[in-house]
Amino acid sequence: MRNSPNRPHRHSFRRSLRQIVQSTLASVGFGLLVGTAPLAAIADDNQIRLPELGDSSSGLVSRAREKELGQMWLRMFRSQVRTSNDALLQQYVENTLKGLAQHSPLEDKSLDVVVVKNDTMNAFAVPGGVVGVHTGLFLFAENEDQFASVLAHELAHLSQRHYARTLEAQRNSALPTLAGMLGALVLAATAGGDAGIAAMTATQAAALDNQLRFSRQNEQEADRVGIETLAKAGKDPEAAGEMFEQMLKATRYYRRPPEFLLTHPVTEKRIADAKLRANRMPEVKPSDSREYHLMRARIRVAAEPTPQQAVKRFQAELRGINDNEDAARYGLALAQVGAGKPDSALDTLQPLLDREPNKAAFVLARADIDLAREDYTSATRRLDTALKRSPGDHALTMGLANAHFKAGNYLAAERILEKHSRLRRKDPTVWYLLAETHGLAGDIVGVHEARAEYYILNGVFDKAAQHLRHGVRLASNDYQTHAILQQRLRDVLKMQQDAKEL
Repeated sequence: MRNSPNRPHRHSFRRSLRQIVQSTLASVGFGLLVGTAPLAAIADDNQIRLPELGDSSSGLVSRAREKELGQMWLRMFRSQVRTSNDALLQQYVENTLKGLAQHSPLEDKSLDVVVVKNDTMNAFAVPGGVVGVHTGLFLFAENEDQFASVLAHELAHLSQRHYARTLEAQRNSALPTLAGMLGALVLAATAGGDAGIAAMTATQAAALDNQLRFSRQNEQEADRVGIETLAKAGKDPEAAGEMFEQMLKATRYYRRPPEFLLTHPVTEKRIADAKLRANRMPEVKPSDSREYHLMRARIRVAAEPTPQQAVKRFQAELRGINDNEDAARYGLALAQVGAGKPDSALDTLQPLLDREPNKAAFVLARADIDLAREDYTSATRRLDTALKRSPGDHALTMGLANAHFKAGNYLAAERILEKHSRLRRKDPTVWYLLAETHGLAGDIVGVHEARAEYYILNGVFDKAAQHLRHGVRLASNDYQTHAILQQRLRDVLKMQQDAKEL
C-alpha cells in the first residue's frame, strides 16, 4: 500500500482486489492463500475492482451502494479463504444473527453470513450487511450470551454506519477502505496465530489494522448499541463486559491476542463502562443455551489434531468437569464417528436420542452413524422423516441430499438440491453439491448452470460465463432452458463489466 497519505479520496479505485490482496499479503510475507470451497475459485486480476466506500466529497455513501459493494466484497473474500461447509453450524449462526438483528437499529435486516474455518477468535462486519464469524469465536466464548455480545457489537457498527462515517471524517485517507479491509481480514483468516504476526513489521501491522479500527467514539457507540441490542433480544447484557474481560486476559496468556482484540482495543475503563451500561439495562436472567454448547462441541471436535485425540478429550470431560454434559456426550459421539467407531458412537449418542429423538443435531449425528456403517437406507429414511417434521430446515435438507448422494441416489439428491437452491441462491455450498450431483445424474447442462452460480458467488465471472456458454450450446434444442441460460449469461457479462467500470 504505497498511496500518498495526502492524495484526496475522490475517484474510483482502479486496481483489482486481487492485486491489492496479493501486494498486501506479499508485503507481510505471505503468498495468496486460496481454498474456500471444493472448486477453489480464483479471481483473475482483471475481474473484480472495488472502489473506495464512497466519494467522501458528497457525504455518506448510499445504503444501496453499500449493499452493492458489500456483495462484491463478499464474492472476493470467499475466493480467498476457507469457509465452513457445516450446514448445521451455518444455520445456527444465521439464526442467532437474525434474532439479534430484529432488536437492533439496522434498517435493512437482511444479512449475508460467512463462517470462516479458522480457529482464531474473530468476527467482523462489512458495509452492505455482510457479517463474518471465525469458528474460533466458539472456542473463545464460553456461552451463547458472550458469543452474541460480539455479534451485537458488529451489528452496531453496521447500524451506526461507522465505516461510511469514518471515510467521511478522513477525506485524505490513502488506503481504500473496503480493499484494505479485504487484505486485513484475508490475512487474519488465512494466516492467524503467531506465524501471522511474526511475519508483519510493526508498520505493516498498523497499516492493516487501521483498515478495521474505529475511533474511540465509534467503539463507545457500538458498545452502547450492542449492549442495548443484547438486552432487547433477551440476552444477558453483562455478557459484553465478561467477554471483554476474557479478551483482556488473553493478552496475558498468549503472545498474540485475539484478532478481534487487535482491532477493538479493550481497556479496564472500557470493561467498567460496559458493566455500568449493563447495570442500567432491565435485568435479564442469564441463560446457558445448550444449543450453543452443541455447536461449540462440533467446533472443538474439528479443532483437535485427530479424531482419536478428540475422543480422548471428550471422554475425559464426560468423566470429569464439563460445561454441558449433553454437549460433551454429543462431541464424543461425533469424534467416535470420525475415528471410525460407529458402534461406540451409537452407544454414546443413544441417551440423547432417547430423550429427544426429533432434535435435528441428534438426528444428523445418528444419520452419520448410519452412513459410516454404509446403511444408506436407514440414513435417508431417518433424515426424510425428520425433514417432513421440519420442512425447509437447511441442515436437514443438506444432510438428506448428502445421504442420497453417498448412497448413489443421484436423482433423489438432485431433486432436493434443485428445490433448495431456489431458497438459498446465495449459498455456494448448495450450488457446489448440486453441480456434482447433476454430473453423476447425467444432467450436463445442469452441471454448467450450477457451477456458473457457484463461480458467480465467488466473483469469478469469466469461469461463470464459460460454463454458461457451454450450457447455452448444449441446450440449443430446449427453448426454455436455452433462454434462461442466455439471460443469465447476459447478467454475468453485465456484472463483469460493472465491476470493471467501478
